[in-house]
Amino acid sequence: MDISLQELEKASERLKPILHHTELDLSSTFSAMTGGKVYLKCENRQKTGSFKIRGASNKIASLVEQGHTGPVVAASAGNHAQGVAYAAARLGVPATIVMPKTAPIAKLQATAGYGAKVVTAGDCFDDAYAEACRICEEEGATFLHPYNDPEVIAGQGTLGLEILSDLPYVDVIVAPAGGGGLLAGIAAAVKQINPRVQVYGVQAAGCDPIARSFREKKLVIADSASTIADGIAVKAPGDITVDIINRYADGVVTVSESEIANAILLLIERCKQVVEPSGATSLAAVLSGKIDVKGKRVVCVLSGGNIDVSFIQSIIERGLVARHRRIKFTAIIVDRPGSLVQLLQVIADAGGNILAVEHDKLRENLNPNETSVHISCEVGGEEHGRALIEKLVEKGYAVELE
Repeated sequence: MDISLQELEKASERLKPILHHTELDLSSTFSAMTGGKVYLKCENRQKTGSFKIRGASNKIASLVEQGHTGPVVAASAGNHAQGVAYAAARLGVPATIVMPKTAPIAKLQATAGYGAKVVTAGDCFDDAYAEACRICEEEGATFLHPYNDPEVIAGQGTLGLEILSDLPYVDVIVAPAGGGGLLAGIAAAVKQINPRVQVYGVQAAGCDPIARSFREKKLVIADSASTIADGIAVKAPGDITVDIINRYADGVVTVSESEIANAILLLIERCKQVVEPSGATSLAAVLSGKIDVKGKRVVCVLSGGNIDVSFIQSIIERGLVARHRRIKFTAIIVDRPGSLVQLLQVIADAGGNILAVEHDKLRENLNPNETSVHISCEVGGEEHGRALIEKLVEKGYAVELE
């Protein structure tokens, strides 16, 4: 199956009154870090907080055009859910959304806030999908697939049309890939207009069936989905999307959890942008060198910004550790008044910012007059952290990194 330019252009016309035309933001910071010109396509600022509104709105609008105004059902980890809920409410169509029990609370609340009925089932997208199919059969509703549907793919592909319109001389486009709808849509749009432009997909290393499908040139289903990037934690990509990706894309790479966390942290620090883990994978791939962009104009699609506020702290912690900005270690001190103060003073003199201190007198192999102290400390980087530990050892402390 293919997605024609005519279908993509029709989708673009349908979506004009619905969408924000999200900006391309040239980042001098990321450009300097990579040697290319790095632009950010900020779909985290799109209505409902992600690109998913494109495919959902195009699908529902096409159903309404055909006279189908009955109830619709969707399964989603969160972003497709919000897109369907928003589009259905706007077009007067009843919607039920099935979401995994593990979906971020912010996404559950936002979906219900758009007026959809929310049902939770299972621990991942595939479980929610099975329950959605059951509800469809029971209620005779229309199922709106989050990615394996030509009209959904065409809707996502409008993003590619926008990039080409705003930056005609783009060299590389990088997009996250879960079920494959976004990557398939962008690749189909871009390659039919300008085959010179390279299009890459990015997956989390803990759930990479599209990357494996691309390498093996056949549909591959993952056994597990273990990643902080919940928006792309899809074990079974679509046969339609994989076929289009294998035909048009130039490659699919994977990134680690620490690389994702680092990208999120950099986006917050340097660009003042809040981006969810799946949305940051495109930038993570470029910053980690998985895709060489030196001397090229590259667009990283930030596909969504719907991150649970309570999760941000955990992500920041991961990012700080990945950048050697935070270290944890154990030091043995003599159990007598003033020993802890002396230890902390050495750390302070070395420029460390102490975040947490915990005593452990019950640790094995301690002498009766000793205590173990667990310390979490903020430092300026890997070299600073190493110098701090060396200073402690120089002062006679037995130190063990955690």
